[in-house]
Amino acid sequence: MKLWKTLNKDLKSNYDGSKWTVGEWRKTTGKVGCCENGFHASKEMLDAFSHVSPGIIARVEVRGKSDKKSDKQCWSEMKILKAYEWTKEDSVALSIYCSSFVLKNFEKIFPDDNRPRLAIESAEKWLENPTEENRSAAYSAANSAANSADSAANSAANSAAYSAYSAAHSAYSANSAYSANSAANSANSAYSAANSAATEKINKWIEKTLKNKEENK
Repeated sequence: MKLWKTLNKDLKSNYDGSKWTVGEWRKTTGKVGCCENGFHASKEMLDAFSHVSPGIIARVEVRGKSDKKSDKQCWSEMKILKAYEWTKEDSVALSIYCSSFVLKNFEKIFPDDNRPRLAIESAEKWLENPTEENRSAAYSAANSAANSADSAANSAANSAAYSAYSAAHSAYSANSAYSANSAANSANSAYSAANSAATEKINKWIEKTLKNKEENK
């Protein structure tokens, strides 16, 4: 079975700091249990994001004993098949993508409030030109979008505005992957009943990004 796993930079585990080697099986002993003992990964890429902010996204193969939850799985044996570096720029681009396709949920109800749109645009400017000036501008735009979200009583509009906030914040933050995950989660919430459709769109975007990385090596 093949799953997705997120790791710190240099293929280091977030759990114990040990370093993985691509192509080598690792095995644990004892009873396998999620968050207790074993090697963790997720079926959906976005679920893997929510557990460890990635410096690396890895495609893994698993076997042996397992403990499975809805958003993650724990296995007694795991091997990394492929590893892809995930950069701050990737996280900002993901945040922009997520927030952009739900922005209409906010602007439909609040057509005169451009703060979420400006937040997304500030992230785009940083991505095009990652200067300290654009980073600071993204911080200010993120705060404005957050204020806009707080004043939006409609849940879909609120979530869309928070997704825009996360996009701008990802350009400013040292942990941009966390902000990207927040943007994705807010986009899912903005989708409401179509949550699964949003998740599929986001997962496909990430997969396409990883494919481009592999082709451009």
